[in-house]
Amino acid sequence: MKTALVLSAGGMFGAYQAGVWKALQPVFRPDVVIGCSVGSINGWAIASDIPGDELIRTWLDPRCATLMTPRVPWRPWRAIFDPGPLQQMVQELTSTYTPHAAFAVAVTRLPQLRLEIVQTPDLTWRHVMASCAVPLAYPPVRIDGHLYCDGGLLSVMPVWAVQRFGITHAIAVNVLPSLPLNAVRAAVRMARLLAPREPQVTGVEVLRLGPERALGELHDALTWDEANARRWIDRGQADAEALIHSPQFALFPASSDRFV
Repeated sequence: MKTALVLSAGGMFGAYQAGVWKALQPVFRPDVVIGCSVGSINGWAIASDIPGDELIRTWLDPRCATLMTPRVPWRPWRAIFDPGPLQQMVQELTSTYTPHAAFAVAVTRLPQLRLEIVQTPDLTWRHVMASCAVPLAYPPVRIDGHLYCDGGLLSVMPVWAVQRFGITHAIAVNVLPSLPLNAVRAAVRMARLLAPREPQVTGVEVLRLGPERALGELHDALTWDEANARRWIDRGQADAEALIHSPQFALFPASSDRFV
C-alpha cells in the first residue's frame, strides 16, 4: 500500500501544518507528499524529512513577517505584494533541503485556468513559487513559456492528485475549511465556474484533518504574527495527536516501506 500526505493552501494558517507534522513524523512517513500554495512550501520540507521542531522554527522566524510586504508605491497593474522576500525564502528552502519522498505541487495554468501537477525530479523552486502566486497578491510565474499561479485557486485541497501516484491511503491536512471574506469567496467561485472540472477521487481512503472553522480572518492569513503562529502550531499538533489515537488511524498504514 502507498500513502500520501496532502497539504492545503492557507497563507499564514500554514503554521498549523507544521504542528501537524511534529505529531505525525514519529508514526507516519508518506510515500508521496502533495501540496499547493503554502502547502507546497511545507511539503517540500516534509518530503525532505525535516524534523517537526525545525519546521516549527521556520514558522516562528520573524523573517516570515516580510513575506507579504506591500509594494511601495503600488500600481494598479502590479501585484500587491513584493515577490522578492517570498522568492528568497523558497530558493533557500529548495537549496537547503532535498526531497527523499516523491513530492508534487499543484499549479494553475493561465489563461486556461487548468489545474496541473508537477512532481520531482522535474519540480523546481519556480514551481513552488508559482503554486504560491495568489492572483493579484503575487505576480504569476513564467515556466517554459507558460504562466502559472496559485495551485489553490481552484482547489485549496489537492487530494485529486493522489490517484496518479497509485495511492491507497492519504492524510489530507486542510487549514482553510472556508475562505475568509465574502468577496474572496465570490471571486473563487467565479473562477471555478470558468475552469475545467476538478478530477474526481475514487478508491482512496482519505483521513481528513483540520480545523472545523476558519483559524482567523483574512488579515490573519496575510500577516505574520508570532502569537498566532504559536497558537496555530499548537492547535495542529493537538489535532494530529487526537487523530493518531483515533480508531481510523489504527487501521491506517502509518509507515512507508522505504523507512523499514
